[in-house]
Amino acid sequence: MAKSATDYFVAGRRLGLWVFVLAATATSFSGWTFMGHPGLIYRDGFQYAYASFYAITIPFTGVMFLKRQWILGKRFGYVTPGEMLADYFKGDGVRYLTVVIALCFSIPYLGLQLAASGKLFNVLSDGLVTVTAGTWILSAVVLIYVASGGLRAVAYVDTLQCILLAFGIVAVGFIAYDLVGGWTALNQGLAKVALVKGTKWGVTPGDGYSAYLAIPGVIQFTAGLGKETPVGGLWTGVMVLTYMFALMGIHSAPAFSMWSFSNKDPRPFAPQQVWASSFGIGAILFFFTAAQGMGAHLLGADPVVNAAGVNISNVLPESIGKGGQGNLVPFYINTLGDTAPWFVGLLAVCALAAMQSTGAAYMSTAGGMLTRDLYKKLINPRASNETQKFFGRLGVAFIVLSALLVATYSRDALVLLGGLAVAFGFQMWMPLMSVCYFPWFTRQGVTMGMAAGIVAVMLTESIGQKLFGAALPWGRWPLTMHSAFWGMFFNLGIATIVSAMTQNASDRAHRQKYHDFLAQHAGLPASKQGLKPVAWAITLAWLFFGIGPGAVIGNDIFGAPNDYASWTFGIPSIWAWQILFWALGVGMMWFLAYKMEMSTIPDKEIVALTDDIGNTQRA
Repeated sequence: MAKSATDYFVAGRRLGLWVFVLAATATSFSGWTFMGHPGLIYRDGFQYAYASFYAITIPFTGVMFLKRQWILGKRFGYVTPGEMLADYFKGDGVRYLTVVIALCFSIPYLGLQLAASGKLFNVLSDGLVTVTAGTWILSAVVLIYVASGGLRAVAYVDTLQCILLAFGIVAVGFIAYDLVGGWTALNQGLAKVALVKGTKWGVTPGDGYSAYLAIPGVIQFTAGLGKETPVGGLWTGVMVLTYMFALMGIHSAPAFSMWSFSNKDPRPFAPQQVWASSFGIGAILFFFTAAQGMGAHLLGADPVVNAAGVNISNVLPESIGKGGQGNLVPFYINTLGDTAPWFVGLLAVCALAAMQSTGAAYMSTAGGMLTRDLYKKLINPRASNETQKFFGRLGVAFIVLSALLVATYSRDALVLLGGLAVAFGFQMWMPLMSVCYFPWFTRQGVTMGMAAGIVAVMLTESIGQKLFGAALPWGRWPLTMHSAFWGMFFNLGIATIVSAMTQNASDRAHRQKYHDFLAQHAGLPASKQGLKPVAWAITLAWLFFGIGPGAVIGNDIFGAPNDYASWTFGIPSIWAWQILFWALGVGMMWFLAYKMEMSTIPDKEIVALTDDIGNTQRA
């Protein structure tokens, strides 16, 4: 079906509504959501479960940028975000930095998914299939269909994989509920866990609550993870907030710009962001994934809880905590091995689908950027459709092989690079904010800001500690704030300073043409201008109280964690607070996407200035 390069790289800009809704959701919530997220809830407790709010913060980035990028892509025929940014800023520096971010996002992110699939094969086969063999087998399958069909093949396969992903998480959640004896038994067991001494993070400073059922304050003035151990757990209010910034990098990563370009119109954006992601995936994470992670403490996985005699059974091994967060879900699945082996097979397929769904999308889009932003720009500007598709397939193979080599031969490097992926993606907020909202930022400012952001991320992540060690006294995640925040702190700061020094009337007029066009087609009607302060207030309040410093209120507002009799709803206060702000977050997303028209169809038709081969008459 891919007759032209546009067909291959962005599905001919003709993806259907439900294909995008399901495919984009599957791409957003990867195998890590299926495999790793429950294990981290088990390891760190409900303080980490605030990370489940990425069901809202990931599509929040889409609300901010997807519609406006689609409008520009439709108008000027962009296939990659690098083309859009190069046109807008009249320079290629940002284009090449975008390719760097795409590669630094795609290779480690894909490597983590493939490595997790190998581990799943290994656990479910009782060691008959090695981790390496499982990793390479899955890679071959994904490579074949992605290289063959491009983004359209990815989207069609992801549609089914989204359903399998959601079904699998819910099914494993029901397994957890069944093993602990149901909703009430789970919460009664958690009340006993709250009284156990000597658990992983101990108790929170001040209140002395179990760190499994409370976050340890607003901020901790430590030198960073790895330099000083946080007291009562890592997930302070500012850590949760800045970690959510990092995960916003998934929808601001270059791959999602290409997803936006691939649609016939913005009609699918709002239902994907509000209902499929915020509501659907959010409900699954807060009710089913939370049960998987916290239920493990009652099922034999926690040696301290076992020693205290609080566990309900020993169906899960204590070794889970030593094997990494990806081990928990396969062991849940294996509990059905004797009674329903066919269901074990089905859940294994669901887990593999979850891993493929994200990896495939990043393989396809990164291959497109290598072709359009490097090969076509630097080597062969007149490359034919067939040549572009050929090099697109070579790009996919390069991405897969790179990810495989890192995953197979250097797990340490994989972990180090994996920490960079989403934090790098978040640095794309700077150029996207410029293109979509703020014409004041200059090419020089944004280019230097992005470069500074990339360096700052590396110096506040594990890779910086590995390379420079004691030379970096602040450690990883200084002040319990994620590297994505530190990257954006320097990114925005440098971009602002340099832009102030490099203003140019001609360049500003050029950029303003894009914003005038966006104002005509994406601007808010005069009748709704009065809602802007309301939108700001709702968003900032939700960020502060739901996933920021104000979240400390949730520790005991609905009952003290160590006093089951005081629990207002029969569940830990922190869990009730999370469920409440999940519901409020869905309302916020609805207000922004629909009421504020940030993800709805433009009133005016967008007239394309391009042919299908990509020849354009750009402004």
